[in-house]
Amino acid sequence: MFDILMYLFENYIHSEAEVFVEHNELTDELLRAGFNKPEIYKALDWLEQLADLQHSDEYPYLNRLPQHAIRIFTDSECQMLSVECRGFLMFVEQVGVINSATREMVMDRLCALDKPYISLDDLKWVVLMVLFNVPGSEQAYAQMEELIFDEPAEVLH
Repeated sequence: MFDILMYLFENYIHSEAEVFVEHNELTDELLRAGFNKPEIYKALDWLEQLADLQHSDEYPYLNRLPQHAIRIFTDSECQMLSVECRGFLMFVEQVGVINSATREMVMDRLCALDKPYISLDDLKWVVLMVLFNVPGSEQAYAQMEELIFDEPAEVLH
């Protein structure tokens, strides 16, 4: 499913190409790209649930989180996210790329991937996808893009 999300994000959303409005056309496009129907439906459902997170009536905890809430990870979340991933999540929150509500949206979407292990690269892409869908997060999205795409310069000795 994550491969489909990446395909959609890179080929339609991130490239600013026109996204198909018709659900069936998008499904057909993904089938032609080599993805199978069950995974396509799971990916499209994942994206719909991401959009639903914007509705505070359905997810009221997003509006009730204190600005500097501390996240205590469950045992299953610790198994899914390495120390490096949890540290990165804390880092992007501390530097203001995400806030506590966005962090919870990221965690919700990571858990919905139904993967036993999330790599740091996968985490970065999920953060980027969430930021893309949060209104008013253009600056944070640009900062996250820099974190993903800017390779660190080599250290000269």
